[in-house]
Amino acid sequence: MKIKIFEFNPIAENTYVLYDETKECVIIDPGCFYPDEKALLLNFILDNELKVRHLLQTHLHFDHVFGDGFIYEQFNIKPEANINDEFMLDNLPAQLKMFGFDDRGITSPGIGHYLNENDVVTFGNQRLIVLHVPGHSPGSIVFYNQNAGCVFVGDVLFRGSIGRTDLEGGNLNLLLEGIREKLFTLPSDTVVYPGHGPYTTIGEEIKNNPFF
Repeated sequence: MKIKIFEFNPIAENTYVLYDETKECVIIDPGCFYPDEKALLLNFILDNELKVRHLLQTHLHFDHVFGDGFIYEQFNIKPEANINDEFMLDNLPAQLKMFGFDDRGITSPGIGHYLNENDVVTFGNQRLIVLHVPGHSPGSIVFYNQNAGCVFVGDVLFRGSIGRTDLEGGNLNLLLEGIREKLFTLPSDTVVYPGHGPYTTIGEEIKNNPFF
């Protein structure tokens, strides 16, 4: 599996495009905010002749959904996310105002398919296992590709840190418990791709993350 990483919007959010030799792909957390960011993502997909099969959301905080409407317009694909975060789409304007953004016409087409614990998302020859790890948000989920040895965790876990829990629906104890039980039980060499910042590994975080 190949992984293309984009860093988008003023909050430096990581957007991922996963694809393989079949040319099928998924987009995880399209945070593209500015027109040139949207063009960059679209051109990568078109230039590589990729077929978008899924638009996946680790969670629905504003900086991870900026591009949902754009992807829907281009490919007629709605985001897939956990139902417990759906309320965030209703208060998207309030989220933007809280963090000093104008809405720039930002809209979401709404969740097209709900993802739950142990669901499997397939594209090409790839399988992504869904794990529900609430705490950063009620509906935070991660996508684990066992064969590729990597996991896409949104804002659940970072290199040397964890996701903030002071936003609506956050819960520190739930987050720590979920990381211990569902992420730290993965093989230590599993590569962790977070929603912000550099990648890390499960073993590195077990050993050095100050929250544990």
